Amino acid sequence: MEYLSLRERYHHHFGELARLAHAADKIDETNVYQEANPGTRKIMDSMVKDNLLPGSRLEGLENIASFLEAVKSGKRGLILMEHYSNMDLPMFCYFLENFGGEQGKDLSSRVIAMAGMKLNEQNPMVKAWAEGFSRIVIYPSRSLAAHTNPEEHAAEEAKSRKINMASMRAMDAAKRRGQTILVFPSGTRYRPGKPETKQGLREIDSYLRMFDVMILVSINGNCLRINPENPDDMLADLVAEDIVILSASPVMECKDFRKQIISSLGENPEAQGIDPKQKTVDKIMELLEQQHDKYEVGRLSELEALGIK
Repeated sequence: MEYLSLRERYHHHFGELARLAHAADKIDETNVYQEANPGTRKIMDSMVKDNLLPGSRLEGLENIASFLEAVKSGKRGLILMEHYSNMDLPMFCYFLENFGGEQGKDLSSRVIAMAGMKLNEQNPMVKAWAEGFSRIVIYPSRSLAAHTNPEEHAAEEAKSRKINMASMRAMDAAKRRGQTILVFPSGTRYRPGKPETKQGLREIDSYLRMFDVMILVSINGNCLRINPENPDDMLADLVAEDIVILSASPVMECKDFRKQIISSLGENPEAQGIDPKQKTVDKIMELLEQQHDKYEVGRLSELEALGIK
């Protein structure tokens, strides 16, 4: 089956997106918090709706309700979600608002995603796409590693430190407002044949220390796929109709989860060459994969019933 690129399928929206967009083109420590743009959000919602096939749904509504109740009671809430495409956050918010009832709408209004600088800085249309959703922008560690020239690396390291310190302050303020933080623990979109893109980032362990409760959100199916012939151009991503199932896990206590994993490693795991922080994140990725696998066989059967393979 042939798929159109995002550029080909939705170029008719680009003029309006450009007119409505107002987020910063360059990120520094003064503009890391970016409030959702309701104008571009409407366009994003229409794009999600265009490509959802019958059977698309949000599983674990009772878990969404429990998580929201915990957040409203004053607990600091963290959402850790699988990451396949730049459609993941738009889909999550759309599903909450259209399949999650009043509680879903309430939670959607509280979601702030941690996002890399590339979404703002790579392309004006990608920026307009991203700014439909509230974000706190960070300087990803993977981006810093790309600077190999010593002088350039030192300058970028100083820049990243300023940006990420400002991001942590913005995140603390968001938690005090009763908002929830959404993080992609892989830090990048999964790419078939590249298992390293499914590796959880060690830094996620620090989030578990900063939050009280969390849910894991798995994604089965996707309406936007990375173009294998042009993976670095986000506007070359391929648009596809699909049955999409998002699932929310039961609520977990962050500190108890972390404590349990570390306790299972025995005494002084570092002396055995074991990194407790990475092991904690590895367990999160394992649980996400188990949750994903739970729905995938049934979803593929539903697609086959629609005549789609």
